[in-house]
Amino acid sequence: MTSVPRLVLAAPASGSGKTTVATGLMAAFTERGLAVSPHKVGPDYIDPGYHALATGRPGRNLDAFLCGTELLGPLFAHGARGCQLAVVEGVMGLFDGASGRGELASTAQVAKVLRAPVVLVVDASAQSRSVAALVHGFAAWDPQVRVGGVILNKVGSDRHEALLRDALDEAGVPVLGALRRDGRVRTPSRHLGLVPVAERHTAALEAVRAMAEQVRTGCDLPALLELARSAPPLADEPWDPEAAVAGSAPGRRPRIAVAGGPAFTFAYPEHTELLAAAGAEVAVFDPLRDEELPPDTDGLVIGGGFPEEYAPQLSANEPLRKAVAALADSGAPVAAECAGLLYLARSLDGAPMCGVLDAEARMSPRLTLGYREAVAVADSALAAAGTRSRGHEFHRTVLEPGAGPVPAWGLHTPDRRVEGFVRGGVHASYLHTHWAGGPELVRRFTARCAAARYGGW
Repeated sequence: MTSVPRLVLAAPASGSGKTTVATGLMAAFTERGLAVSPHKVGPDYIDPGYHALATGRPGRNLDAFLCGTELLGPLFAHGARGCQLAVVEGVMGLFDGASGRGELASTAQVAKVLRAPVVLVVDASAQSRSVAALVHGFAAWDPQVRVGGVILNKVGSDRHEALLRDALDEAGVPVLGALRRDGRVRTPSRHLGLVPVAERHTAALEAVRAMAEQVRTGCDLPALLELARSAPPLADEPWDPEAAVAGSAPGRRPRIAVAGGPAFTFAYPEHTELLAAAGAEVAVFDPLRDEELPPDTDGLVIGGGFPEEYAPQLSANEPLRKAVAALADSGAPVAAECAGLLYLARSLDGAPMCGVLDAEARMSPRLTLGYREAVAVADSALAAAGTRSRGHEFHRTVLEPGAGPVPAWGLHTPDRRVEGFVRGGVHASYLHTHWAGGPELVRRFTARCAAARYGGW
C-alpha cells in the first residue's frame, strides 16, 4: 500500500512551461522541509536531472511503453518510498502518448494509474477569456482524469491575470497559481532539448532557485499540497530490483564500469540498481577525465548523452580510447546505447573514437525519434536471439557502417529495418531501453561479465 500525496503536472501542449513549473514546485516544497519524490512521464533523460537538482533525489521516469503499464505503480512507489510528496511532470500534451496507440504512455494514463489529481499548466500569453474553454475541454475530455486546478504561465500583467481568473471562475476550475514571464528561469536548449544539468551545474542550480522563487511567489502552495493529499492510497507495492533479477547467480561478483560525466548523462537510475541487485559491483567513470577504465573491469556499459558536443575532448583522451578498444577486443561484454554506440565507432564527425566498430558517425539534420518494438537478431552479451524488447530512438546522427555488420535489433517499423551492431561481446545500438521492463537483459549481461575473466561464455 502506497499513500504518498501526489500531483501530476500536465499541459495542453509541449512548450507550455511544465518543466519550469514542476521543477519550481519540487524545489519550493523541498525548501519547506518536505521530502519530495520527482518523476517524469516518458523516456526523457534531461528533465529528471533538473528534478534531481531541485529535490536531492534521483529523478525517475514512468513510461508505460518501455516498462509496461503494470510497472507504473510499483516504480512510482519505489521512487516515492519515504517521501511526503511526489510531483510527476507530464510529457507533451495531457492526452498525447505513443503514436497510434491511444492513451498508452500518455500523461493521462499515468494520472489514472496513480489516481493522482492533475494540475494543468497553461501558457496564457496569447489568450484571456478563451482560457476557460480550453481548460473546460481538457477537464471534461476523460472523466477518469481529475483536473484539480490550473497554473497560469507567462501572464503579462495584473489586468491580464484578473481576466484569466474571472474566466476560470465561471468555468469552476480553481486557479492555483499565476506566473509572470521571468527570463531567469529559462534554460538553454540545443538540437535534442535542454542542456543537461551535468554540463552547466552552477547555472542550472541558479535557474532552479529562480524557478522555486517564481513558484513560491506565484502559486498557492498550501492549496497544491491539499490537492496532493486528496489522492487516495494505491494498492501497489514498491518495485524491488532484487526481486526483478531473482535467480541471478553469477558465481563471482563482476565489476561493471559505467560511463558517466557530462558526455554520457542519459541513464535511468534503475539500471545501476538492477546491476547491483544482480550481483555486480558498479564503478562509474568519466570518459572526458579518466585515462583508464576502473581496475579489474569485467564489463562495460556506455549509455546515452551528447558525445557530439565533446568529440574533440573524447578523441583527445587516447589512453582511454585504447583501453576501451582493448577490453572489447578481449571479448568482455560491452553494452552501448546511442552515445555509447557513437563512442565505439571509428570516428565521430571526423574525430577519432574507440574504433571498436567498423563505422563512421556524423551529425545529421534529420531527427530520428520515436518508440520502437524490437527483436534481437543475433545472440549477444545483452540478449539472446529472438528476445523481444521495447525501446526509444532519439538522435540527430547517422552511422555509415563498413562491410557486413551483424545487426543488434530488428525493428518493427514500416520498413522493417535492422539496427545496431553485435561484435564479439559488444552489443551497440541507437535503441534506448529501460531495464526495469526487461530484467532478463540485466541477468544475462551480469552473468556474462562474471564469466568473462574466466574463459568467456
